[in-house]
Amino acid sequence: MELVDRVGVSPEGGIHGDFRGAMKRKPYKRQVTLIERGDWDAAMAEVGHTIGWEERRANLLVDGLDLPQTAGVRLRIGADVVLEVTRETDPCERMEALAPGLKAALLADWRGGACAQVIHGGWIAINDAIRIEES
Repeated sequence: MELVDRVGVSPEGGIHGDFRGAMKRKPYKRQVTLIERGDWDAAMAEVGHTIGWEERRANLLVDGLDLPQTAGVRLRIGADVVLEVTRETDPCERMEALAPGLKAALLADWRGGACAQVIHGGWIAINDAIRIEES
């Protein structure tokens, strides 16, 4: 994992530098993964640990927005980037290796995060506004 202040996002490659974001098949439903700060903090409290969110290996940490738990909802980040939620991010066995009970703590209420595909690319940076797009 690499923490960056600013990064490019594209429909062809997802988050620049993340090989998992490249379109392998269309539509690729896991180009970008997002997790809410509050959900990660709640899971940490539940398991009694203080592990950094980057250990979840999500692409983006979202603060101040309740991520939609419905496929098809679009999110705008900054001025240009539009993502479409495709599904829940399933917590893997690696979470259990980080802290006993963490996988179960992330299963409730989409706490493990959301997967999305890139609809419109551009640049995003820390503290960019994120909002739900009106249909």
